[in-house]
Amino acid sequence: MKLKVYSIDATNSSEKEFDIPIFKGDKGVQAVKEVVVAHQANARQGTRSTKTRGEVRGGGKKPWKQKGTGKARAGSSRSPLWKGGGVVFGPRPRDFSKKSNNKVKALAFSRALFNRAFSGEVDVIESFSPAQPKTKLINQVVSRIAPKGKVLLVDAPFTAETFRAARNLERVNLQEASKLNTFDLVAYSRIVLSAKALEAILARTTRTTGAKSWSAQTRF
Repeated sequence: MKLKVYSIDATNSSEKEFDIPIFKGDKGVQAVKEVVVAHQANARQGTRSTKTRGEVRGGGKKPWKQKGTGKARAGSSRSPLWKGGGVVFGPRPRDFSKKSNNKVKALAFSRALFNRAFSGEVDVIESFSPAQPKTKLINQVVSRIAPKGKVLLVDAPFTAETFRAARNLERVNLQEASKLNTFDLVAYSRIVLSAKALEAILARTTRTTGAKSWSAQTRF
């Protein structure tokens, strides 16, 4: 598959062929959905909590006598009907985590990479090494490649100078190639990879899939 390769300052570009895994049909689409849902579910803390009427402090004394007052019967001031009372069926601490096995993760990663590359939303840059490690220069490079939208820069790994220069850009996030996951591939409008990062990513896909092409009939 051909990807656009930019020079260090992104002023020049050319197309180059890369061995990105090829998919036919809807193979891996469901895996992408499952892995993304699991990633978002695992990010939830699940610490929301409310108290039932048995857990709210106080309310042991009957507010008024049972009969003769003209008011409704009440046995506790901590009833869910009262202000300051317990909560019925309120949220309780729970575990939202979901598990995805390694084969599903590998398939989802390869499919997501193919989808973004096929849509022309993955670009390659020779390296993230501007003439001077300044935020202004990094911003100029990113703006030439992706004028708008959220952008993910991927390197293997970033130098300390490049990291400091790019970390303050509002619409830019940084990720190392070894930590890149399926959610990263679907969460940004544009993905810019360094040549080293793409090499590391393709090594991951080759190692986990063991093949360059996936068809709808391929069994995983």
